[in-house]
Amino acid sequence: MWRFRRRGLLATGSAVLAELTLPLRALSQSIGRAGSHEGDKTVTSPLVRLRLMETSDLHMFVYAWDYYRAREDNSVGLVRVASLIRAARAEARNSLLFDNGDIVQGNPLGDYLALPGRMKKTGGHPMFRAMSQLGYDAATFGNHEFNYGLPFLDEALRSADFPFVCANAEHPDGTPLVPRSVVLDRNVADETGQIHRLRVGVIGFLPPQIVTWDAMHLTGRVRTTDIVEAARQYVPELRTRCDLLVALCHSGISAAPRQGNEENAALYLAEVPGIDVVFTGHAHQVFPGPDYEGLPGVDAKAGTLAGKPAVMPGFWGSHLGVIDLKLRREVSGWTLEGFHSEVRPIYMRESGNVMPLAQDDALTAAVALPAHKATIAWMAQPVGATSMPLNTYFTFLQPDPCLALVNAAQIGYTRPILAHSDAASLPILSAAAPFNAGGMSPDAFVDIPAGPLTMRDLANIYTFANTISVVRCTGAEVKEWLERSAIIFNRIVPGLAAPQKLLAPGLPAYNFDVIAGVTYAIDVTQPPRYTPDGVLVAPDAHRIADLRFNGKPVDPKQSFAVVTNNYRAGGGGHFPGTGSDHMVLTAPDGNRDAVIRYVAGQKIVNPSVAPVWRFAKPPLATTVFIEVPAAASHVVHNDTLHRLGDGTNDLVRYALTLA
Repeated sequence: MWRFRRRGLLATGSAVLAELTLPLRALSQSIGRAGSHEGDKTVTSPLVRLRLMETSDLHMFVYAWDYYRAREDNSVGLVRVASLIRAARAEARNSLLFDNGDIVQGNPLGDYLALPGRMKKTGGHPMFRAMSQLGYDAATFGNHEFNYGLPFLDEALRSADFPFVCANAEHPDGTPLVPRSVVLDRNVADETGQIHRLRVGVIGFLPPQIVTWDAMHLTGRVRTTDIVEAARQYVPELRTRCDLLVALCHSGISAAPRQGNEENAALYLAEVPGIDVVFTGHAHQVFPGPDYEGLPGVDAKAGTLAGKPAVMPGFWGSHLGVIDLKLRREVSGWTLEGFHSEVRPIYMRESGNVMPLAQDDALTAAVALPAHKATIAWMAQPVGATSMPLNTYFTFLQPDPCLALVNAAQIGYTRPILAHSDAASLPILSAAAPFNAGGMSPDAFVDIPAGPLTMRDLANIYTFANTISVVRCTGAEVKEWLERSAIIFNRIVPGLAAPQKLLAPGLPAYNFDVIAGVTYAIDVTQPPRYTPDGVLVAPDAHRIADLRFNGKPVDPKQSFAVVTNNYRAGGGGHFPGTGSDHMVLTAPDGNRDAVIRYVAGQKIVNPSVAPVWRFAKPPLATTVFIEVPAAASHVVHNDTLHRLGDGTNDLVRYALTLA
């Protein structure tokens, strides 16, 4: 059993606000009213204003610091959110603070602390110590809490002076990993200063897919259940012990028809009776706000899911989520008169620059400083060298040397291991996707000149703490895998005079897998065959053409061993050919570790930029464009790309003519 100690929108930077007056329905399932009458005398029920605050997906960004470029980053950091937290507390008489998971992993500081003995040297886990100092009231787990294994998480949690709750993950014997819920017994002051007792129930949920995404750490140790089913099982009993019920849901928002075991189940969770407030996350989006406009059951302006107040505060400390509740104390219980939701950003973009809207909180900054400095030094260690520049500016237009390096390293790591397995006879392919290619923020790209390669450089190329996995796929499944990858492109109309935007909006770069070992063409004039959820929607569409292995068309029935990471192998991203039934190998080493070993062994790398993939030629010449930072100009060294002009958010458009 893990231990814990208890204590008694980006483009403009403007906050998104919402206020709604709800029917006077008691939170404890009774009906109340704003006042009562005794003869001719009206007795007004006390009004309590309660502020609930949320962070989510902090991913170890304690500081406003970019470890990959060794410079300040005004768009991230708990030290900046901490200033917003203190300001928000000063505005409210009563407040509670929660975190929604994905805390311990996500940047080099997290990786450094996961090295043997490092956490002990830094006096415990600095993120949890910083959160304890800030006075968090409760938190739940995200999927990335398990990336370093259960013993690491157990040790880290000893630094958390606040409870963790999780209702849908448990040991094989059915005992919960941590308490499924907790009731916070708080004294709150009404508008006149009178004190009342308020019991706040808190229950937590995480994506049930953790058992496949982190199978190496969790198989035989942890089992999970569907988020909604767990809520239906445990919310009713919790409801009897509390006046207000808050759900911490490390899960995104989807309005697709419910199938069960969803990764993004926050909307369906909000429909469960007895839940009053939903804090959501995991998707790295902002809610309320335009990210979720138009979804049934979602009010992206008022900030409601199934009519209940909800927020999602971005990622890496970009926002603080705030929900203000108006609670009326009745004889029959508490009633909810209304609420006000907002997300408060720590920065705004102005003329291409990131302008801070919050300053470092000194107390938070002091907690983790030794580990922060040690991580910076660790990241500066040399590993090897590259004979050519490594960058991801044009990864969607032409061969990417960074992906070529990762794929070469993955194959080099896996080949000798598979040689002594049942998969020894299978041809080996390798799948890799770009992480820093403009997806997380407009200026998040890899740009490494020829010369020395440090730990910082390689961590920039391979950001996440994934572990190597191998799946067995048929040739037909490899083709469908690539079809799912190719949905990142818009459908292009051949022959239009005006250049057309190549990339579809809102799709993450880390789902653009390039599979080395085969060659293929991508026909962007075809509609996408799959949805982002992996649903086949255009069975007659085929973007992948001329798929070849060793120069010959791929036999749909031929089997391959495809090296990838644990997230993809376990079904992350909904790619055909993945999942537990396809698993051949779950390795103990990380993908980034394989890259580090490969570079150290080679001493000087020269990643092949042979065309693994290419665009199929349309019937008429057609120009497509992408948007990248102006800094990309120094790596354009061929005649196929040309600058088209200025784009959005101070980016520059580069065009490629398909002919």
